[in-house]
Amino acid sequence: MISQHAPPLLEVRELRKYFPVRRGLFSRTSGHVHAVDGVSFSIGKGETLGLVGESGCGKSTAGKAILKLIDPTSGEIHLRGERIDALSRAAMRPHRRALQVVFQDPYSSLNPRLRAGDIVAEPLRNYERLRAAEARSKVAWLFDKVGLRPDQMIKFPHEFSGGQRQRLGIARALALRPELIVCDEPVSALDVSVQAQVINLLIDLQVDFGLSYLFVAHDLAVVEHISHRVAVMYLGKIVELTDKRSLFANPQHPYTEALLSAVPVPDPNAKRKRIILPGDVPSPITPPPGCRFHTRCPYAEERCKIEEPAMREVRPGHFVACHLR
Repeated sequence: MISQHAPPLLEVRELRKYFPVRRGLFSRTSGHVHAVDGVSFSIGKGETLGLVGESGCGKSTAGKAILKLIDPTSGEIHLRGERIDALSRAAMRPHRRALQVVFQDPYSSLNPRLRAGDIVAEPLRNYERLRAAEARSKVAWLFDKVGLRPDQMIKFPHEFSGGQRQRLGIARALALRPELIVCDEPVSALDVSVQAQVINLLIDLQVDFGLSYLFVAHDLAVVEHISHRVAVMYLGKIVELTDKRSLFANPQHPYTEALLSAVPVPDPNAKRKRIILPGDVPSPITPPPGCRFHTRCPYAEERCKIEEPAMREVRPGHFVACHLR
């Protein structure tokens, strides 16, 4: 059970990440890609926040910035109340135990030259002084927790299936008993049947270890199954944030409505009006003024083209950035 009054484990305030665009013979900066542009949210202990949106909206970049795999351009990241975004690599090291990641591609994220047991043991060797027998015992226990056999510790990554490799990545992320795991589209490269197994595994591990997840995905059906709250991103900004029940039952932002209309319904007799958005996503190098969604929004007014909407609480716990709500 998630406490509504406990301080958040992770708090992100006005996070921005801009990538320079370099052109010409001298690689001069001619502009910036506004990958993440003023994102704010929090994650409580034992909570899963789903971060969804189209490809290129900045959701994976936000996850990498939180992990400090890339340095944010501006904004604040607080872990257990302590600000970590400005910490040096050495000062950040103690916090690495609490922040781990499961990558999208379960093969390229694993060292092909290491055996599976060594891959999972590597974090332990970096942070804990364990004897060889202790390390093997702990790795065998982690293998069992993620549904792998201890005798598979001697295998190399190419000898596993895609789902098994992702379980291996999850075991590595669990090795240091983290508090928050950033799951960067962890099931998008897997078969549908395997996706369900991995999602259910993540849910079970969350209960067993008291984990929090930032679950980055574009599949709303997966997000609905695993998340407690959902944040919808469009062109570098969060446009709607609420609990999953409210989002799926009563979306408030036009972009969220369009996303939900594309989710397949497992009932051949069910009727749903598909919302087809006109045009393409604008360039993140030169995002449109006002509301960034106004170029594709069927309800856009003149105000939407000029004034950027602020994130407002339209009902308890339900936030939306739209002038029409």
